[in-house]
Amino acid sequence: MTFNAITDVEGVLVGHHQRIGDGWATGTTVVLLPPGSTGAVDGRGGAPGTRETDLLLPENLVAQVDAICLSGGSAYGLAAADGVMSWLGSHNQGFRVGAGEHEVVPIVPAAVLFDLPRGEWGNRPSAEFGSLACSVAASGPVAQGCVGAGTGAKVGSLKGGVGTAGVAVDGFTVGALAAVNAAGEAVDVATGTPWAADHEVDGEFGRSWPGRPGVLPPVTPTDLNTTIGVVAVDADLSKAECRRLAVAAQDGLARAVRPAHSMFDGDTVFAVATRSRPLVPADAPFGPMARAAALDHLCAAAAEVFARAVVHGVLAATRLAGLPAYRDVWPADGR
Repeated sequence: MTFNAITDVEGVLVGHHQRIGDGWATGTTVVLLPPGSTGAVDGRGGAPGTRETDLLLPENLVAQVDAICLSGGSAYGLAAADGVMSWLGSHNQGFRVGAGEHEVVPIVPAAVLFDLPRGEWGNRPSAEFGSLACSVAASGPVAQGCVGAGTGAKVGSLKGGVGTAGVAVDGFTVGALAAVNAAGEAVDVATGTPWAADHEVDGEFGRSWPGRPGVLPPVTPTDLNTTIGVVAVDADLSKAECRRLAVAAQDGLARAVRPAHSMFDGDTVFAVATRSRPLVPADAPFGPMARAAALDHLCAAAAEVFARAVVHGVLAATRLAGLPAYRDVWPADGR
């Protein structure tokens, strides 16, 4: 069974933890990965907030990635990754550095988005958010909208949120998860049509587009934003090949948000490969060229699936902290 989610990639688990109300509107999302997964990252925005991204460079020692942590809270929210590390360490999962089963260092790259205006100052994710998100991580359907890292997200004039999507290509599965929190708009406000609406697969967005302007209340511009996310595949990719996948996923973000990658966004996308399927057969003719061609197909899919995840994040969001959601401005019944 498939769920049109990043968890369609076998072995990938997703967990959210968030706090809403009493001055809180933020959260953390964790993507847990099977042992032996590789990873890479691509950052395009001018204001990134990240952790352990240098480790993902192809020339550096460690190849494995145990989890990806996405969080609200701006740079403060990077503390959530401490909780992810503690949780993984308590389960003996990580890069082994000693003879004992428990002597591991979990590899947890992280990125954060700016949602501080949604709640009271000082209310931001801590290490506890990361460990609690790990404790509920699961396969199957993934909650979308105002959950996890998307809890306090904002996209242009509207409430943002977490979205996910998946696709099968050439016998592989590619999935994406995006926490949509951009300075740009994800919707053509003159028509109510998401910029990436044409990427829809099998009626997944579940509605027709209104074709009319929306009545948008005045929203105070936010000078700091950031869309962060993960694209995953079950192919056996190297760190360098994962990097190409992350670059392609950023193209999907640029299709779904206008403008994207501004100086005030920290747009960061991780790519992970669970390595359960060879990219090409060992005896494939034209060796390197066959591998490059197979990777190119996965990259094209990564761009498309990430764009779809962004649309899902916008459509699933609900009104929060005074920000109207898409469903408020353009109700499905047309009123």
